[in-house]
Amino acid sequence: MRPCSALICLVLALMAAPSRAADHLNVVASFSILADFARQVGGDKVDVTALVGPDSDVHVYTPTPHDARDVGAARLLIINGLGLEGWMPRLLQASGSKATIVTASEGITPRKRGADADPHAWQSVKNAMIYVRNIREALVAADPADAAIFKANAERYQAQLEALDAEVRAAVDQIPSTRRRVISTHNAFGYFSDAYGVQFIAPLGVSTETEPSARDVAEIIGQVRQARIPAVFLENFNDDRLVSRIAAEAGAKVGGTLYSDALSDENGQSPTYIDMVRHNIRALTSALAP
Repeated sequence: MRPCSALICLVLALMAAPSRAADHLNVVASFSILADFARQVGGDKVDVTALVGPDSDVHVYTPTPHDARDVGAARLLIINGLGLEGWMPRLLQASGSKATIVTASEGITPRKRGADADPHAWQSVKNAMIYVRNIREALVAADPADAAIFKANAERYQAQLEALDAEVRAAVDQIPSTRRRVISTHNAFGYFSDAYGVQFIAPLGVSTETEPSARDVAEIIGQVRQARIPAVFLENFNDDRLVSRIAAEAGAKVGGTLYSDALSDENGQSPTYIDMVRHNIRALTSALAP
């Protein structure tokens, strides 16, 4: 067979691309952490797009026309639920989407902050395992022919998460109980606190849409001084000036950056959920060790 010219090879490749893509399940996730879960379970049988990408704030996101096209073309749309994606109904209306909507937090009992649910349930690794189970079931239902692959991928990933949960508990056990208190930018770590026993105090609520008053900030500074809280932490998508001010005025050290609502890009410190949890626990144990 004669080798094809560069132009003919390119045309043939472009003609073949749609048929390969057609073998993949088109999945859209609302933000980067859910996209990682979908990729871990779906493997090479899914094409996954995250609407809110790395190092970006899902709370205050504004969808684009490109997002509407992505959602309109999706077979599955994975959302967190628990009030996280307040912008999603408008996007669904604009997209005309007929995708099956998967609420990944289904089955998790939400924490409450006043009348609102705390949406950050993935901060407990045990809850992340529920997310993965829900995503696995949705992929199996959407693509029964590849069910065995999805189930095997999920089983392997769940074992990794089980080990990760034990790893976090062992690390926290090394921190003296009197030092398990930190300041973070917004209240994203309540589920982590409940699961692992580290207390987080935040100047913002569960959403970054709110702004703390001067009185709120003064009260937190007083609390840090009185309780001798060892460290304050930045988050990867927030303006760090507020937390840096609290640290400076309260005499606490800045312990580093935590990942709460978004992963990093692939070249960053936390490109996957497991990387994110490991990064966070290393940062906490380093800052809180006596």
